[in-house]
Amino acid sequence: METHFEWRDEFNIGVEVIDQEHRRLFKIINKLFTFREEEKDSQWTCQEGIKYFKGHAVKHFADEEAYMESIGYEDLEQHRRIHRGFRENTLPALEQELEKTGYSPDAVDHFLGVCTGWLIGHTMTEDQAITGERISTWKHLLPGEELAAVKKVIVQLVFDMFHLESQVISDVYGGEKFGKGVYYRLVYGTNQGEKKQEVVLAFEEKLLINTVGKVMGLQTGKLDSMLVNAARYMARQFVGRVMEHLPDVKAYELKEENLLSYEQFRKIFEREHPQVSLLFNTGGAGYFAYCAIAPHLLENGVGTPIEQENALSEVEKYLAKREKQVTQEESDPRLKVLVVDDSMTVREGIKNLLAEDYQVVLAESGVAAIRTITLDKPDLILLDYEMPVCNGKQTLEMLRSAKEFAKIPVIFLTGRSDPDIVRELLSLKPAGYLLKYLRPDEIKQKIDAFCAEKMS
Repeated sequence: METHFEWRDEFNIGVEVIDQEHRRLFKIINKLFTFREEEKDSQWTCQEGIKYFKGHAVKHFADEEAYMESIGYEDLEQHRRIHRGFRENTLPALEQELEKTGYSPDAVDHFLGVCTGWLIGHTMTEDQAITGERISTWKHLLPGEELAAVKKVIVQLVFDMFHLESQVISDVYGGEKFGKGVYYRLVYGTNQGEKKQEVVLAFEEKLLINTVGKVMGLQTGKLDSMLVNAARYMARQFVGRVMEHLPDVKAYELKEENLLSYEQFRKIFEREHPQVSLLFNTGGAGYFAYCAIAPHLLENGVGTPIEQENALSEVEKYLAKREKQVTQEESDPRLKVLVVDDSMTVREGIKNLLAEDYQVVLAESGVAAIRTITLDKPDLILLDYEMPVCNGKQTLEMLRSAKEFAKIPVIFLTGRSDPDIVRELLSLKPAGYLLKYLRPDEIKQKIDAFCAEKMS
């Protein structure tokens, strides 16, 4: 049966330029649902339709932001951040999955499900907030740096526990449906009943089969009670390890857990303002979401609100703290190592390995590495040899073309040890190379030995 979304009066916010574009985006989504049902030239029509949707969405974001700026909307920056996340993270990740799978039905359903849910949710909450009809759902998110830290912890844990590369595709996940889901709620608190924290996890069914089911050696390929119970216990371990990285949770105990229907899961988003709400893709294994309602994290993370009465003292404290931090950084005797790799898991893994003995700086591409080196010259560069767009060879050539960077030692990182690759990278005369599949202690020993010999 064909899926169709009707425009309803309640979607209008009363600003014609915005309402008109919303109606147009709904029409495009409906066309895409029609394309999905058609077998003839479905891939080509989906490709063209998705390009059309993306173009209109990006133009709409710009027009909407211009309108908000013209009326002096106080939450403009928060709204802009949400738009940027959808434009720079969600859409590219969904497009990448479409291309990788040749526009498979699952990938098209993911695209349509996430985009439709995002569009409806955003229209009904954030856009209604522009006119004062509603309060922004995302007004209480953790600040950017603290949210980024939570993302890194989750990505690393997914790799550690399941050997899966994961990617954040939305940091304002609003409960949109993605395939068949399993929804699990955990409530934590202290014996004194203080500072309750609620965590809700959403798993695509096939992700549980591909991860927990695989660990258990199940061959059924179906969700059953044994798999769900195993997933519950693994989810509890996972959430517990995430919480270890958050402040003031040592006294927390699990007080309640629930398996939810999708409708119950959605109601949580209707009544709560989450501090963390992240949607992840695992490169084809499936989607999952991590959502946390913990207002005390916001209180602890942001610090004292600046009011008229305390403005001078708070600014003075901030400057003193900042000066202390800068002094510590400048007096840090440890060597600075720049790790350049397009895999977040590799970057974070090496950072965790070296952080105790070295200052570690990260870059996700050759271009980002050049920017980083320009601003903050390192003592050693660990450079991925096989990166897209600007690979290790090109990055090294750019470094050597600049006098001030030419003598920085570069050690190539590679996942391949075949003779042709080794000869190829050694012909570039790097300071050395490291195989990514070595044991962590071996990688650390080799870096320590190189630094002791070459940089003493």
